[in-house]
Amino acid sequence: MLVSNAVHIWRESDGDYHIEWRASHPDTQVTVEPVIASSAAQAHYDADTERARVSGLTPANRHFFRVRDQHGTEVLAAERKLGMQGTPNFRDFGGYRSVDGRLVRWGFLFRSGQLSNLSDQDVALLATLELDLVCDFRRLEEQEADPSRLPVSNPPRIASLPISPGSNAQFFEQLGGQFGDRQAMFDFMVEINRDFAEAQSETYAQMFREILDVEDARFLVHCAAGKDRTGFAAAIILLALGVSQEVVMQDYMLTKRFFSPHQEIDRLRQKYQMQQMETESILPMLEVHEDYLSRALMAIAQNYPSIEVYLEEALGMGSTEVAHLRARYLD
Repeated sequence: MLVSNAVHIWRESDGDYHIEWRASHPDTQVTVEPVIASSAAQAHYDADTERARVSGLTPANRHFFRVRDQHGTEVLAAERKLGMQGTPNFRDFGGYRSVDGRLVRWGFLFRSGQLSNLSDQDVALLATLELDLVCDFRRLEEQEADPSRLPVSNPPRIASLPISPGSNAQFFEQLGGQFGDRQAMFDFMVEINRDFAEAQSETYAQMFREILDVEDARFLVHCAAGKDRTGFAAAIILLALGVSQEVVMQDYMLTKRFFSPHQEIDRLRQKYQMQQMETESILPMLEVHEDYLSRALMAIAQNYPSIEVYLEEALGMGSTEVAHLRARYLD
């Protein structure tokens, strides 16, 4: 039988959709079809894996798919990763079930890396999302050096919410020239995530205020790579909506599938003057690991009796605000 919470859909920049599922029995027969029928659409099934590819759909629109098995189990889902050419980790983080069984709405909550390299096709796709708000966690110098490309008509409002956890310069000084130490970089990234939870609460509180200030806001949270500052933002939004920590971690780790650290090495070397560092030592800055988000969640658990208390005391999301958020984004 088709496992309803294990369907994943993503779009490549060439317009092809990939649909992946998991079934409880190897003899389960699964079919995939777009909700809006198209004579040009073609589904190609891989007989050896629980996977299909759909081609021929209009690239300028988002598409929902009906995934079902021969027993009548059916999942209606949209693409999790959108096929952006200029920012590969652009994702919808709706579609998850809360612990009380409600569904986080598709098409309202998005996350990504920087938007400065979007192609014209990307901008056209972005316009179809009808975003109301973009929360930009990049440092001010990042925002100024790489301004976002947004639709000219009805552009979303940008909320500048710069986060500069730790001190990169101080960290490199502390390394004392030991640039081959991958573990030191890994530990640095773990501590950055602790910093998100402990020292950046006012910025994330402002994020929630910005979201709640716009009625039924369709919003995007993003930073440079769309994995650390953005990853924690998406995590606490989903936690506020009542999604389990297990599912939140699964969403967080999807970056590992959609973001290639090796493709970003040269950009990072230039950005932080790291030409002398070994590639292996740099990679933890571009990777995603469960340990990163787990450290932030551990910091919350060490300082607050529950996620609910953290949301209220650190982020200003009391019962009234949380109820408003859930009424808006849960079906």
